[in-house]
Amino acid sequence: MAEGAVSPRDSSWEITEEYHIHEDVGFALPTPLEKLPDKYNAWMDIAKRLPDLIKTDQLRAEVEKLPMLSIDDLQGHKSQRLARLALGYITMAYVWNKGDGDVCKLLPRNIAVPYCELSEKLGLPPILVYADCVLANWKRKDPNGPMTYENMDILFSFPGGDCGKGFFLVSLLVEIAAASAIKVIPTIFRAVKCQDQDALKKGLNEIASSLKEAKTVFGQIHEYVDPNLFFNVLRIYLSGLSWKGNPQLSEGLLYEGVWDTPKKFAGGSAGQSSVFQCFDVLLGIQHEAGKESAAEILREMRTYMPPAHQAFLGSLESGPSVREFVQSQGDADLRKAYDECVAAMVNLRSYHLGIVSKYIMEPARQQQGPGNKSEEPSENKGTGGTDIMKFLRTVKNTTQKFRLKDG
Repeated sequence: MAEGAVSPRDSSWEITEEYHIHEDVGFALPTPLEKLPDKYNAWMDIAKRLPDLIKTDQLRAEVEKLPMLSIDDLQGHKSQRLARLALGYITMAYVWNKGDGDVCKLLPRNIAVPYCELSEKLGLPPILVYADCVLANWKRKDPNGPMTYENMDILFSFPGGDCGKGFFLVSLLVEIAAASAIKVIPTIFRAVKCQDQDALKKGLNEIASSLKEAKTVFGQIHEYVDPNLFFNVLRIYLSGLSWKGNPQLSEGLLYEGVWDTPKKFAGGSAGQSSVFQCFDVLLGIQHEAGKESAAEILREMRTYMPPAHQAFLGSLESGPSVREFVQSQGDADLRKAYDECVAAMVNLRSYHLGIVSKYIMEPARQQQGPGNKSEEPSENKGTGGTDIMKFLRTVKNTTQKFRLKDG
């Protein structure tokens, strides 16, 4: 090993199993389980039949008949993630049912108790989050086949036909496209520590290329997800109407047998994806601070990520500053490579803004009618409970400011 090189074992930022990051699928759960022990068949049966049970008005009655089950027989991380995914789907369906305003403000103890116990064990809040419905909700049709949309499916579905499959799988494929960039991070940090400009340029170029590919993959959403179905059906169960900042659950949701008062949690959101926060940290992109600021929202969204992923982001923050090193070198090609990464992040965030406009803002305006076209739609909250367009614009504009070209 060359003098001054960093061994894989002596760097706190090295990607290891402790961070639950996989070489091929990044932050996604690799090959999720599809079955639980027979003891939990009742959970799995309801979770797999949600659309039909909701359509026939049987969902809540079936949930209320469920036996109280202990989580003690859920051994291993993947088994616990699958059980939490199933209970998360059941919870969202129980609370919102048909999405017609018939809202349940109390989650029965036979679901609430095991769901909260399991969530505590996994270090996640008891609500369906991105780590559930995207990162752990997939399988390959042919186990030996490629990781492509055509060869993949989701484990559980909400009403809305294949809309959910399209939304969750495209989000997952974006994560997978970015996985190759995550693998480069230890190399980037070693290059900074060893002051190896050539290795750093190569690593930054690989990251920019992966982020560009992620944007291309993101484009598949137009092919597989219908805007009206997403807005009017699927989004209900993604907590666009979550129990945080929602007038229908202004006090929150009461978890019977767990807490004496209702609790408020934000719903699943792309802000809960570790990918983009990961590259913000790596590139030294710092968002505006202050109450209800972008930085505060992004920091809160970290608490909805698996603890191992939170720990990984923390480890990146303790690593050397890539941005400061690039600025200190006076190398035009190195600065260009860095700016390409920032530009790729800006382009991804701009594209996300366009997606949100198409899938949330435009359907909302259509529902308001032609007389209100000039007004901002009232339905402008993201699934995480934030003012989505304002938040995304702020994050994108801040990212743009971190280019070095004009700095």
